[in-house]
Amino acid sequence: MNILILGYGKMGKIITRIAEERGHQIVAKINIENVADLEKLDTSQIDVAIEFSQPDAAVGNMEWCLKKGVPVVVGTTGWLDQKEQVSALCRLNNGTLFHASNFSIGVNIFFKVNAYLARMMQDQKGYRASIEEIHHTEKKDAPSGTAISLAEGLIESNANYKKWELQEGKPVAENTLAVSSKRIDPAPGTHIVRYRSEIDDITIQHEAHSREGFALGAVKVAEWLPGKKGILSMNDFLDF
Repeated sequence: MNILILGYGKMGKIITRIAEERGHQIVAKINIENVADLEKLDTSQIDVAIEFSQPDAAVGNMEWCLKKGVPVVVGTTGWLDQKEQVSALCRLNNGTLFHASNFSIGVNIFFKVNAYLARMMQDQKGYRASIEEIHHTEKKDAPSGTAISLAEGLIESNANYKKWELQEGKPVAENTLAVSSKRIDPAPGTHIVRYRSEIDDITIQHEAHSREGFALGAVKVAEWLPGKKGILSMNDFLDF
């Protein structure tokens, strides 16, 4: 496959290495320094783009791909307040947009465990749920996209919580799920869902040991994506 890399930071470099090890060709590596080179590319020679940039660049990159007919795999988070306009553009252009807050297979299994536990805990009134995430200091958005996905999954599965809120040293309302963020180097990513009561705690946790799992997942999705249309997610890829 011919792959366009959008965002050439730490994740972009790992994705490039893994893609090349799997026999793919990298058409170009675009970042803030050479973004003008996008208009010089021959899109007929691009099978798929993989977008791991920054929140302030991601929407523009996605819009370029969708207007040019390039299927795009997006791992950048922190732009979801503009998700509806990007989704509308995808539908308008009959495009292909695959977004995931986390491409790790383990994390996506963790999402399912989180939702299952949330359903089980709905009638256990003595417990109070919370989510904590820990990432490296270079991560721009807080809470992480993975933490938001966990929060949304818990709220969808447990009627005791109506919304989530970033906890910044103050208590949240009873029907609000508290989410806390910590930035500590060199942590690639830890997510903890906790149900606390006066009697005991129930905790589930996912801890990434490196960025390799995220990058490999993104490349595998890119290999799977050509020929598919619409707005897709890890549920489609993993057939959960």
